[in-house]
Amino acid sequence: MKAREAFELAVSSEMVFLDLPHVERVRRIDALGFAVEIWDWTTKDVPALVATGARFSSMTGYVTGRLADSEGADELMRTAEQSVRVAHELGCPRLNLHGTGLDARGLPVVPAGEVTGPMWVQAVRTLERIAALGDREGLVFCLENLNTAVDHPGVPFARLSDVTALVAAVDSPHLRVMLDLYHAQIGEGDLISAVRRAVHLIGEVQVADVPGRCEPGTGEISYPAIARALADVGYRGTVGLEAWASSDSELALERFRAAFTLPDPVGAASVPVLAGGPA
Repeated sequence: MKAREAFELAVSSEMVFLDLPHVERVRRIDALGFAVEIWDWTTKDVPALVATGARFSSMTGYVTGRLADSEGADELMRTAEQSVRVAHELGCPRLNLHGTGLDARGLPVVPAGEVTGPMWVQAVRTLERIAALGDREGLVFCLENLNTAVDHPGVPFARLSDVTALVAAVDSPHLRVMLDLYHAQIGEGDLISAVRRAVHLIGEVQVADVPGRCEPGTGEISYPAIARALADVGYRGTVGLEAWASSDSELALERFRAAFTLPDPVGAASVPVLAGGPA
């Protein structure tokens, strides 16, 4: 049976080939045929990244700031403007956001014990400003769901249901959901139903297995089934591996590619369908 790549596949350079300098990780990922995701651009040699010629899929779209208070919103917009300039340098189409600013350990700079009505209203207003920035610059900002049980306790608007509600409220093609299935499995589960509910809002999908946050095939998630579900609902965008390599990084990337390469029906032509944006 033939197989096809139905998605553009990307890999986070923050989590694989950790024995190499960051620019060399990017080169290695690119040489293996994947697009590249990066996190905090302020810690990177941006001209050196540009010189690699790699395709960049997504990057963190702010440095500091918060969604749900006016002072934090102004700071978020200021650093999002800075991030946009770097995205243009890299040719990176998507910029990632979180419910609040995170420190180096992934913990919220300002934890939220309770998300109030006024916080929701302010978050929507902030995201409307972000979407307008994306519209002006021809870029897409993506709001990522996180888990609060293991990795990001105290983050507001972390659940996928929160993220999709905020993105739907803004209703702009320049604000989409960064659907992180690792976080969704820990926080909510029922991933195929989540894919079906959110498909019209997805800007990019990120994956890692549970537990351990390693590549597909190392835990409990059936990623080949997820790949088929994404294809069945018409998603043709980017799937990014945001996972630690369980052992060898190159093997981890091979397993990732295998999980998201779909068998064609008998007699169908094997034609890759690659796309860099939301479906």
